[in-house]
Amino acid sequence: MHSTFAIFSVAFVFLAVVLTFLSVKIVPQGYEITVERLGRYLRTLDPGMHILIPVFDRVGQRMSLMERVLDIPSQEVISRDNASVVVDGVVFIRVTNTKDAAYKVERLDYAVQNLAMTNLRSVLGSMELDEMLSNREKISLLLLAVLDEATSDWGVKITRVEIKDVQPPEDLTEAMNRQMKAEREKRALILEADGEREANIKRAEGEKSAAILAAEGRMAAAELDARARERTAEAEAKATETVSKAIREGDVQAINYFVAQKYVESLGQIASSPNSKLVFMPLDASGVVGSIGGVTELIKTISQTDKS
Repeated sequence: MHSTFAIFSVAFVFLAVVLTFLSVKIVPQGYEITVERLGRYLRTLDPGMHILIPVFDRVGQRMSLMERVLDIPSQEVISRDNASVVVDGVVFIRVTNTKDAAYKVERLDYAVQNLAMTNLRSVLGSMELDEMLSNREKISLLLLAVLDEATSDWGVKITRVEIKDVQPPEDLTEAMNRQMKAEREKRALILEADGEREANIKRAEGEKSAAILAAEGRMAAAELDARARERTAEAEAKATETVSKAIREGDVQAINYFVAQKYVESLGQIASSPNSKLVFMPLDASGVVGSIGGVTELIKTISQTDKS
């Protein structure tokens, strides 16, 4: 009897330990666990330690609340202009409602991947090749909006969609490279022509400014020359007036100066004439002086007559 009691006690303790172990559930950080009672959803366990009723309660689905990445397998897509390209990408998802993610869709990751593949073909098929290659950000935003709306009932949030690669056929790639090269050469020629035109404009503006400055300089020089001639004429007129006054008063030195000046000026004009290469002139100094003397005597006689 004692042995039977001991066996019963050991079995009871063992059963209590097993039930205790089954009733305690620890949920790690970043995860949530659903609990089912008799096969029906009961509640969701947050991170931490929880007590379950053994036999009646059991763990349902274990869901990660962390954002994770799903690959979109490579697939061939036909663009609107009938160009065939190979496209792949990635989808970033995060569970926001553990109950819906566990019970509203089976194999959540697989469902999101296939939904992304289908919508990727649909979005890219509505674009031309050039738009497809140059507007990856636009494609990502369109896919994000479509996938987020389609998976809203599944308790998940599509945070980002990225297109990893778009590979057109090799012959099409070569043709695009030739086109890009031609466009670059065209832009280079246009830039060169624009630079040459700008240089010509700057050069013409510089020549124009130089011509204006030269004309202004000539005008200023002509004005200064005119002023100098005017002053010279005024000086000559004043000198002539002074000599004339001296002659009227009978000043012999003024008469000699006036006649000699005119005589020398006449000789200089004859010598500087472009039509004469060599000029021989007899210079009789006594004749010049005699002429001056005769003029002097004549003026003295006129002066004496005026006085008498």
